[in-house]
Amino acid sequence: MISKFLNRRTKVQAPQNPAVPDGVIAWAIGDIHGRLDLLRPLIDGILSDAAASRASRKVVVFLGDYIDRGPQSREVIQYLCALPAVAGIEWRFLKGNHEETMLNFLDDPSEGIAWCEYGGDATLRSFSLRPPELKHKQEAWAHVSADLNHKLSAAERNFLDALELTVVLGDYFFVHAGARPGEALDRQSARDLMWIRTSFLNSDVEFDKVIVHGHTPSAELHVDRRRIGVDTRAYESGVLSAVRLEGDLQVAIQTVEGAEGPALRRFDLARAEARGG
Repeated sequence: MISKFLNRRTKVQAPQNPAVPDGVIAWAIGDIHGRLDLLRPLIDGILSDAAASRASRKVVVFLGDYIDRGPQSREVIQYLCALPAVAGIEWRFLKGNHEETMLNFLDDPSEGIAWCEYGGDATLRSFSLRPPELKHKQEAWAHVSADLNHKLSAAERNFLDALELTVVLGDYFFVHAGARPGEALDRQSARDLMWIRTSFLNSDVEFDKVIVHGHTPSAELHVDRRRIGVDTRAYESGVLSAVRLEGDLQVAIQTVEGAEGPALRRFDLARAEARGG
């Protein structure tokens, strides 16, 4: 009986009207995956938005997966490294599972095959490298890893090494993949924060904050009482998404690929929720 009492968990409920703190405005950007063409106009829109805002704190959170699959992985990293320190904006960069795998490959070439199976080959090409023709040859992978280490600039490597796992603002918990149900948010493992999927998505267990995440793509932004999913498969769909949070307002901002170039669109996230995410 005592052990059952000690192991009993207090039921946690998500905030009924989640909000960022007064005086704060935040934007969270979903998985970029090498689509610099979509990222540039989205950042331009956010910079214009920030310049017009009277908020005392302005925070832009990137939810990870800057690289792989799309054509301009290195260029995305270089662009993010050079974002301007203007308008008092805090640029916050989270680590995605793709960045973790790239860093693992830099330390352990045996990770190369697995990395390239889900998009790492596109990142290598952006560095003017390619996977070895004999993929089973570890020595060949070691050469590619060494070449990639050599090509990375100090700024690019510092960017990758400094990536964060989480950001918390008011009632929102920003993370790449999600969180393990039943576990307190401050006790989550790094592995789950970057990789979790089914057990997080399929659960109805709530957290004490709304989880804002990428990692799992959907055709449209997902919003419900537990989470906001911001990955709209930019590398394939041509739609890069972000969510703007101010007070208890939630607004989607998207760059949409078109025949005449990318265009920005905005809409209240309540529309997405009304459609069931």
